Amino acid sequence: MERKTLFPRLAHVKKSAPVQASMHPLFEKASSLTERIIGAAIEVHRDKGPGLIEPIYEWCLTKELELRGLACLSQKVVVVTYKGFAREEALRFDMLVDCCVLVEAKAVAKILPIHEAQLLSYMKLLDVPIGLLINFHEMKLTDGVQRLILPGANR
Repeated sequence: MERKTLFPRLAHVKKSAPVQASMHPLFEKASSLTERIIGAAIEVHRDKGPGLIEPIYEWCLTKELELRGLACLSQKVVVVTYKGFAREEALRFDMLVDCCVLVEAKAVAKILPIHEAQLLSYMKLLDVPIGLLINFHEMKLTDGVQRLILPGANR
């Protein structure tokens, strides 16, 4: 039985393999740093305990990361584009570690979906593959750590 095609003029076109998305160029570096960052946060929590305000934890964590040889940035100007328009905006995030992991330090009773949404939005704007949401209010810090991956960054 002869196969009929809907587009006879395109029948000779060779079909290519599906295009696979590539892994974010900083994903492996970011992934390897998360353990060091969480270790630094545990050290800060061990020293300060729960119950303080966020700026204290942010400052202490920045200092701990610097002591461990990691570069931290706390504010960056990015260009936001929308339908052909562009605007420079200063993003006030807690810390960007070695240009590949975005860390958001919290001191709240419970992490809310808006905290995750904000971190993911900043990750998209900065093109950062991994984010850590760290809640210092927890009695055991590891119970307050969430690791977020930029959609498609790990493929």
